[in-house]
Amino acid sequence: MKAPYIKVKPPGPVAKTIVEKDQSYTAPAYGRVYPLVVQEGRGMVVEDVDGNLFLDFMAGIAVASTGHSHPKVVKAIQEQARKFLHICGSDFYYEPMAVLCEKLAQLAPGSRQKKVFLTNSGTEAIEAAFKLARYATKRKHAIAFHGAFHGRTMGSLSLTASRASHRAQFSPLVPGVHHVPYGIEGLGALEKLFRYEVMPEEVAAIFVEPIQGEGGYIVPPPEYLPMLQDLCRRHGILLIADEIQSGFGRTGKMFACEHWGVEPDILCVAKGIASGMPLGAMIARDEISTWTRGTHGSTFGGNPVACAAALATIQVIEDGLVENAEQVGGYLREKLAELQSAHSVIKEVRGLGLMIGVEFAKPDAKRTLDQKLRDQVMQTCFEQGLLLLNCGESTLRFCPPLIVNREQVEAAVAIFDAAIKAVERQ
Repeated sequence: MKAPYIKVKPPGPVAKTIVEKDQSYTAPAYGRVYPLVVQEGRGMVVEDVDGNLFLDFMAGIAVASTGHSHPKVVKAIQEQARKFLHICGSDFYYEPMAVLCEKLAQLAPGSRQKKVFLTNSGTEAIEAAFKLARYATKRKHAIAFHGAFHGRTMGSLSLTASRASHRAQFSPLVPGVHHVPYGIEGLGALEKLFRYEVMPEEVAAIFVEPIQGEGGYIVPPPEYLPMLQDLCRRHGILLIADEIQSGFGRTGKMFACEHWGVEPDILCVAKGIASGMPLGAMIARDEISTWTRGTHGSTFGGNPVACAAALATIQVIEDGLVENAEQVGGYLREKLAELQSAHSVIKEVRGLGLMIGVEFAKPDAKRTLDQKLRDQVMQTCFEQGLLLLNCGESTLRFCPPLIVNREQVEAAVAIFDAAIKAVERQ
């Protein structure tokens, strides 16, 4: 399939029918971005139900790491599905789970022994880490950052602070969670927090995204994470890295914290781990993983089919996709930076590897962030056959499958350029 190819302006007639049915029966909590109704996906290409072909630069929120329906991943899923679909890893044993946990323990940064707990999703990995941190340290408080997104279940939502609307109407949340600014400013805020609100000896963990995802693809200063790690070690606080979006080669390293030589006490992963099968993991240092039988569990976490998909995904990623993310991601960033010079509405291009954000602002003296223009550009790109996704206040994220090549980058940037010009003319 060669993309983009727009047969009929999306959403076409078949897509409209499905959207209408969906709106009649699905919960209104779903935050649909634009009316993409998918029929099939192969590699970098998504086909909708009306025969339109889209070039995918959002990968289902950075999930389809090996591209859509990678043949090696599909084969692994099929082979495991023929054997058995479920037996519950909380109660019994099976090889795909044991082998995957071994692999994840080996991949995680740091040479010390690790223990792995498998989940269905990223938010469940955060919940597990939150529980384990309190259990292992016997401390009650936790700290996260403004702009952070850690999930939507009650524990992870208590840590999330990317938008007030995520938390509205759901209080009271889990007590003992504090928020400070992300970045160097936050380090000073932490010292004030310890002076005025909570003693560091009461803090179980600090949760941090090495690169903030939903907060706007924010890359911190190079000294930030090492300084945060030092602070945690001084006070016996666990450093928990949320690499749910940035992990598995996305940034040009297997995990983003490797860019700064940081070894978290607990690593939370999901999204790109299994090419789209529902799976997450919490990877903790062995000496922290002190909880006993029955203190945590999951019926479906570590499902054997999802484990098989993850093992195949990791093998494909290790076979050159991390390097591809670094090299092609660098090329993508260069091309987007060229557009920044040509369009005054682009305030900043930032990111690492294939995790790149383009922030929009009005061309006024204050450089006011422009969410409306950002959304118009995203919609225009969709209509022209390029799939992008928003994040932060006024940022579009470029997070294609790790298989993307330079030719596809050039095609995407050309559509993006044309979309900006079209919106500016309106």
